[in-house]
Amino acid sequence: MVAEHIRTLIELPESPPSLAAARDLCLRLTRQHYENFTLISLLVPRRMRVHIAAVYAFCRTVDDIGDEAPGDRIALLDRFEEELQSAYSGSPRHPVIVALKQTIAEFDLPAEPFLKLIEANRIDQRVHRYANFGELLHYCDHSANPVGRLFLMLYGYRDEELFRLSDNTCTALQLTNFWQDIRRDYEMGRIYLPQDEMERFGVSESDIAATRANERVRALVRFQVDRARGYFRDGLPLLDRVSGHLRVDIALFSRGGLAILDKIAAQDYDTLSRRPVLSKGEKMRLFLSTLV
Repeated sequence: MVAEHIRTLIELPESPPSLAAARDLCLRLTRQHYENFTLISLLVPRRMRVHIAAVYAFCRTVDDIGDEAPGDRIALLDRFEEELQSAYSGSPRHPVIVALKQTIAEFDLPAEPFLKLIEANRIDQRVHRYANFGELLHYCDHSANPVGRLFLMLYGYRDEELFRLSDNTCTALQLTNFWQDIRRDYEMGRIYLPQDEMERFGVSESDIAATRANERVRALVRFQVDRARGYFRDGLPLLDRVSGHLRVDIALFSRGGLAILDKIAAQDYDTLSRRPVLSKGEKMRLFLSTLV
């Protein structure tokens, strides 16, 4: 069954929904998919919740177009980009963009981060292998880093140094997701492990296709996990530069990502046989300990 936010893009309504209806869809999408939202919303001023939800719903919709939408996904991404452009100079009809238009206006959000997120999903349609880590970083700069910058701007932070620190954290989170999902991504036809590093560690695609990681794969994943930890470490000073619930949110994401890396290490760097995840209890403990 095609989800409402994708179905609405496939068949755009003749007229836009009300702002209240648009925001309701964004809040529903956010509650369904953003695991920290219910907890974080306890700390967030009520007036900010709809704006956080609008940005998150945009990110969710773009990802779902790229991963789940039926038919021509490139064409749908192009259509969603047209809707985004209409948020700056026109009248969007997709509910997520209708809600986002108000957030863009209130917080003076530039188009570039949103455009990069759309382009990341175009890349996913065209590129299924990455020759080197530089190419992977370019992808992270489109798929992950814009999200952190947008959330900083929602809270009035526009300092380039803070953006740089945020980029480190967001890149670390994206890398963590890659190494957590090696098997899942392979089943979708994608390998994010850089090809030159696979060759250096003697890892073939048939090794990635296996149901259990061999010694070569584990050595390569260990190398990637250590590098991801370095990006988390380089982003940690951001916590001392922001305040309030934004600081809690960033700390939660960072600690959650590091906890996943710990789980990968605990299962001897084999994410082919089992995908490492945090239980609800572990997530709650992380949240409570982050508040202390």
